[in-house]
Amino acid sequence: MIEMKNISKKVGNKIILDDISLKIDEGSFVVFIGPSGCGKTTTLKLMNKLIEPTSGEIYIDGKPISKEDPIKLRRNIGYVIQSIGLFPHLTIRENIELIPKLKKDQTDEEIEQKTLELMKMVGLNPNEFLDKYPSELSGGQQQRIGLVRAIATDAKIILMDEPFSALDPITRTQLQEWLYSLQEELKKTIVFVTHDMDEALKLADKICIMKDGKVQQYDTVENLLRNPANEFVRNFIGSDRLWSTPEYIKARDIMIKNPVSVQSSRTVIQGMEIMRTNKVDSLLVKDKEDNFIGIITIKELRQNGIQNHYLSDIMNKEPLFVYDDNNLVEILEVMNRENIGHIPVITRYNKLAGLITRSSLLSVLSEQFLEMEVSVLD
Repeated sequence: MIEMKNISKKVGNKIILDDISLKIDEGSFVVFIGPSGCGKTTTLKLMNKLIEPTSGEIYIDGKPISKEDPIKLRRNIGYVIQSIGLFPHLTIRENIELIPKLKKDQTDEEIEQKTLELMKMVGLNPNEFLDKYPSELSGGQQQRIGLVRAIATDAKIILMDEPFSALDPITRTQLQEWLYSLQEELKKTIVFVTHDMDEALKLADKICIMKDGKVQQYDTVENLLRNPANEFVRNFIGSDRLWSTPEYIKARDIMIKNPVSVQSSRTVIQGMEIMRTNKVDSLLVKDKEDNFIGIITIKELRQNGIQNHYLSDIMNKEPLFVYDDNNLVEILEVMNRENIGHIPVITRYNKLAGLITRSSLLSVLSEQFLEMEVSVLD
């Protein structure tokens, strides 16, 4: 959808952007973030030709934008900024319908219908707001109108430059949730600039972290949290950020990796002895290919006695389990709902991967808490 190839920007002797190359997929939500002066807003402005690169090229749908007429290009790219940019002398309706009417590719009736639909979509009553002026709206309401105006152009791309940074925390959180829901429905290509990592993590499919005009890492949220590319990225994100974002903590991160397991061909007597020597009250059962096929507890062994039973005869063949890529929130939901103290972990190929117990969970979480306390004291 959008591709930047070897983009550099200089102002005098100062390098603002230094050889930036990256791709933004259609329908994705990409956030640019970094310290002040890193080049994130400059990158955004290059995409709609508000400024020109010193070298390199930007492509939209495979076409170089250097060859595009700037006015025509901007009419097809929504642009939302911190100061909102609504025309104060125009009503809300006139602000929204200005570009669609200039483009002349829709009838007045079609434009009006689209305006009404978008107003309802963002939770603003058209009858109440369309004939008001921007000064009569709150900051949060104005910001919603700014985005409605961007969407009303039928733009596939929307550029947003710190749109919520001037709002109070409650309004900002509400608009973040609203924007996320709107993107889920519309699937626009959104390029969003912020200085707030919490905001980036809430909204982004991918995040581009910049410093001194260079891309430090451009990656999915999960990869950034798990595998920061360098010390700057690690420090910028925060060393404990993964643990404050439990949906990115996977079963594989917290499971006991070598749980006590046995083959189903073992006898009951052998199973009891394995439990005794390993000081456990359950056994995970697998076949010769390490496929997880069941679980047996000390209670089940005692109930069935020590006759010539094999574990395969009396084990639970439909036990609860989680996958190794299930996250911490999902795991806790299952364990609390079913009121169980342990749960096997398997791969998507049904291979036994590990075991999660309440005690192992507490151990991992308390270790992380202690590490965080030590880092604060240091």
